[in-house]
This record gives sequence, structure tokens and C-alpha cells, in this order.
Amino acid sequence: MLDEPTNSWLRALLDRHEAVAGTVHVVRDDLLHIAASHNIPPKVQEITARIPLGKGMAGLAWEQARPIQTCNLKEDVSGAVKPGARAVDGKAAVALPVQGADGSVRAVVGLAWLDERELTEGELAKLDADAASLPAN
Repeated sequence: MLDEPTNSWLRALLDRHEAVAGTVHVVRDDLLHIAASHNIPPKVQEITARIPLGKGMAGLAWEQARPIQTCNLKEDVSGAVKPGARAVDGKAAVALPVQGADGSVRAVVGLAWLDERELTEGELAKLDADAASLPAN
């Protein structure tokens, strides 16, 4: 079930970084559960409602506790981008793990842009710091 305060937070984050689509998944019961989405097709929301550790960009970001990115969702062949993600209206994307007070990943924030791009370490650091402002559920 989507959470309206988290959706508002997500829309503001996307605006600050000029992204066109995004999600927030929270860790609960050994799965990532979708808590917010913006410009994500309903079928993709359904498919990504619960994500296991290591599956897709969000699952990999959770498993590795580091950002996972692609410069083109539609053409990525790394195996990190699952077929449903190709339905998102965007090219470049990143999944950012958000750590809790205990250092474990408590959520993963995803952003997508219309253009192809490779995020620099500096851009990733800014995105990571901003994603860390995700309110605790």
C-alpha cells in the first residue's frame, strides 16, 4: 500500500534532482515493499510490490548497500534491470540504499531521468545524502 507522506517526499526529491519517475521501497519481513511511486506504470508497481534481496536494481542496492545505476533502462544488458523496469518512461536510473540508525539498509529509493547519463561520484553522493532524508516509517 502506498503511503501519501512518503509519496510527497518522493515527488519533492524527484523535483530537486529533475528526475521524472521514482519509487521508495522499505525493508519489511525480509523483502522490499513499495511505499511510494511517481510516474511508475500500475503493472510495474504490481510487479515490484515486493522485491527479494538481490533481485533487480533495488534488490541489488539493498544486498550490496551501495547505489546501483544504469545509463539506459531500455538497453541495459547487465542483468540488474528487470523487464518490468523497461516500461518506465526514463533512461538513466539509480537505486539508492537508505541506511537506518543501526547501519543496515532500511529502504531503497529509485530515481529515473528521461536522458541517458552516467552519474558521477559527486552526483551519487548528493543523491545519497538527499535520499537519507527519507522519514522513518
